[in-house]
Amino acid sequence: MRIIHTARKQGYRTVAIYSEADRDSLHVQAADTAVWVGGPFPQESYLNIEAILRAARLSGADAIHPGYGFLAENADFANAVDAAGLVFIGPSGAAIEAMGNKGRAKQLMLEAGMPCIPGYQAPDQTDRTLTQVAEKIGYPIMVKASAGGGGRGMRLVHTQEELPAALASARSEAQQAFGSGELILEKAIRRPRHIEIQILADAHGNCVHLGERDCSIQRRHQKIIEEAPSPVVTPELRERMGAAAIRAARSIQYIGAGTMEFLIDEQEQFYFMEMNTRLQVEHAVTEAITGLDLVEWQLQIAAGNPLPRKQDEIDFQGHAIEARLTAEDTAAGFLPQTGTIDYWRAPDNHQETNAGGSFSSLGVRVDHALCSGQHISPYYDSLLAKVVAHGTTREEARRKLILALERCVALGISTNQHFLTECLKHPEFVEGRNVHTGFLQDYMNTVSQESLKPSKRTIALAAFSLLRQTATCDAERVPSSRIQQGVSVIELSYDSQHWSVRVWPQDGSWNVTVQEMPEPTENTSPSHFQLRDFRRQSKADMAFTVECNGMMETIFTAHHDRNIHVFHDGQSWSFEIASSHKSGQAPQGGGLISAPLTGRVVDVAVKEGDVVSYNQPLVVLESMKMEHTLHAELSGRVLAVHVAPGTQAAKGALLLQIEEQL
Repeated sequence: MRIIHTARKQGYRTVAIYSEADRDSLHVQAADTAVWVGGPFPQESYLNIEAILRAARLSGADAIHPGYGFLAENADFANAVDAAGLVFIGPSGAAIEAMGNKGRAKQLMLEAGMPCIPGYQAPDQTDRTLTQVAEKIGYPIMVKASAGGGGRGMRLVHTQEELPAALASARSEAQQAFGSGELILEKAIRRPRHIEIQILADAHGNCVHLGERDCSIQRRHQKIIEEAPSPVVTPELRERMGAAAIRAARSIQYIGAGTMEFLIDEQEQFYFMEMNTRLQVEHAVTEAITGLDLVEWQLQIAAGNPLPRKQDEIDFQGHAIEARLTAEDTAAGFLPQTGTIDYWRAPDNHQETNAGGSFSSLGVRVDHALCSGQHISPYYDSLLAKVVAHGTTREEARRKLILALERCVALGISTNQHFLTECLKHPEFVEGRNVHTGFLQDYMNTVSQESLKPSKRTIALAAFSLLRQTATCDAERVPSSRIQQGVSVIELSYDSQHWSVRVWPQDGSWNVTVQEMPEPTENTSPSHFQLRDFRRQSKADMAFTVECNGMMETIFTAHHDRNIHVFHDGQSWSFEIASSHKSGQAPQGGGLISAPLTGRVVDVAVKEGDVVSYNQPLVVLESMKMEHTLHAELSGRVLAVHVAPGTQAAKGALLLQIEEQL
């Protein structure tokens, strides 16, 4: 959607490719035409070079933009595009090959005099060699996939005992994501900041940098909040890092958009980490502070034109922060979530149809390809949308981003929306100086418990939203007599919390009481609310307003099966109706291992009859390009195995059973 937006501005027709899972995606509808390239698994479609080249020939396309991931940093793909007589909108295959492998790239940078993190990047990949090298480097160390990026195939290892499992899981994940299990080792730097420099180079020898982005706030080594400029990078440091990035790009005759990634230690020394030979997901913050369109520059470079500006013509204005809205359950360790988005609303209505590439008059931009009713599959990344705010100061951008996130409505699937706002509100982020790659571990291990518990007001409105669906009046304003007669009792639950809600009409309004369950106590006395002036806000009946104890409230709801999804006061909640019902869930217990998410079974480490010990790895699931290992919750004997490698497992499905041995 982002690339289509700029291509259309430049007068280019666009062709989208899609897998079977993305047949109904908005990018398919947005392009001038679209071509099917294979099944839902990436290897069948978005990693299938021949299928993509066939799509180009079939549609008559003369250039290919590789996007942000999949084959974007694949030298074989760039070479195949070139051999097919097409234009690859990116660097040459030789440049991708030089920098795409972290081990070889690091060696090149060392030869070019770039400061690099101490480590190991050599062909000998045996566990024995890697273990010996790790001892010499000294723990803690980082295990990294040589190919690709995005935090996949990366593990932090504190002791020698942890290393074998880390090597195995990193290799497996890297092989799945990038087609290569090659690894490198690096000394882990304490509390580093992750800083990257955006560069662009043309075929005429021109190369510029567009300043830095601070990408230090990460989970599972993947970025979730990025900003430009960095709060700690001085003009002098920016100049040194920018000059180093340009020298490195010129040393490999780089052409196109790219990013040099660095770590900065507590002494503000910078070290080369890797180069991304593609457009970054977080490029929007650079566009915000420079006023430039990086995709437009990519198209200009690919067309053989010189860079539109020289280094001294590039200005930086204000501050920008980006947050990545993902389909994840943050309370469960950022587990990816699949399902259907029952209702979606971006912060600015015009962005719903013009999704990507433009900042609104309020300085907010939302890049997404979402619509109400869209299914989120387990095959690809958990990223749903990028919300970007620009302000004259960092504080203004931060406030705008919080407001924009609190106006994003995504009902029907768990997201990290609330977690993002908690990060942005944290005093250490507000101050900015102590942000580092361990920010979440140091400061966000426990989001305030009150914020994880819905208010009684939210519960009252959730219960009322169930009743208003019975309204027998199609008018915008609905009188109480057309919604219910008598007293209704509704039981709702969220996590381990339960409430009984009573609703009854009286004199043109509704009385609501909310009582915590199971037993009332002195501290859990009922809360009382009076609701009146109910009005529908959308034709689809997903939104309504109602006055609650004298204050007007806007509610978004979606109801299906035994769940009511509610968006209220900047936060989404999913309540279960009648708490004793557990829809679609396998019975739980230490001996019953069920899938915590929908995904592909990568490995089953045990078979029927095996004796297992507590915390022993049992099953590896892969969902949204991340691997998740399930461990035994008790010691015992495997009674039954219900899955096999290569099959799909739905969330809640029973995978295997263990009989406890006392």
